[in-house]
Formats: sequence, structure tokens, C-alpha cells
Amino acid sequence: MTASAGTSPPAGAAAEPPPPPQPLPDVDSEPFWAAARDGRLALCRCRDCRDWLQPPLERCGHCGGETGFETASGTGEVYSYIVIRHPSVPAFAHLLPYVVALVDLAEGVRLPGRLVGIEPTEVSIGQQVLVEFETLPGAAAPAVVFRTVDSITDLRYIS
Repeated sequence: MTASAGTSPPAGAAAEPPPPPQPLPDVDSEPFWAAARDGRLALCRCRDCRDWLQPPLERCGHCGGETGFETASGTGEVYSYIVIRHPSVPAFAHLLPYVVALVDLAEGVRLPGRLVGIEPTEVSIGQQVLVEFETLPGAAAPAVVFRTVDSITDLRYIS
């Protein structure tokens, strides 16, 4: 007998986590998500004054110039963070406890993302991080996550 929709799996069977919240790309953010699917961080940048913009805009908020997406370095430092201990997002319950950080990127914009590869008690403001992309089961698009530079042992990340 199999579990039907709306019922629990049989005793002893591991339940699959629900799919994570999905991004809703629009005309302004689609280049970001397309780059993420290719494993690159692309951010909106003014073609005139060269300022980086987050969130992405059709026109620069500083000079009114046209914007486009360019590959960013993906390096930054932890500006702030919170340790999530309560499963407020069911798709992430199996990751508890986890850290959500605000990261100041080298380009001067701030992005949120989960901090991976480190215990919550080891996180500190100012830690150097690199962007990665992670696709959770059931997700249609990869999510931005960050890994601390000192936790990286894979030489592909070290330039």
C-alpha cells in the first residue's frame, strides 16, 4: 500500500522535504537566475557610471543610465547573520540549525544567503566568504549560498 496525497508516509519511511520556495524571475532579475543556473554570480551594473545595483533596475538610480548584468567576483564578507533554529521554512527543516547571512560583496552590494560548511557557533562578522550555488531537491533554480574562505579545501576556489 502506498501513501496517497495528504497522508503521512508509512512508519519508518523517510519523508521527502517539501520543495523550497521558488524564485519568481521577472524581466529585471532573469539574467541573475540565468547566470546562477550556469554557476556564475551576475549582478546589475550601470553602463554609464559603472555602479553596481541591487536590486536590479532598468535604469541606474544614481545617474539614470541604462543597466546590464555583468559577472561579479563572488567574494565578500559577513555583514550580519542570524542562526535559524526553528523550522519556519519547511524545506529547510532538515538543515537546522543553519545560518542566514547578509554579505557585503566586493562590488559594494549586499546579498542574503545561507552560510554553508561551517557550524553556527563558528560564524563571525567580517568573515571572508565566496559565493556558491546550491540546488535543493525539488527546486527549479539554484540558490545563492556562501562558504567561508577558511573552510575551503578545494583548490579550484583558490586563485
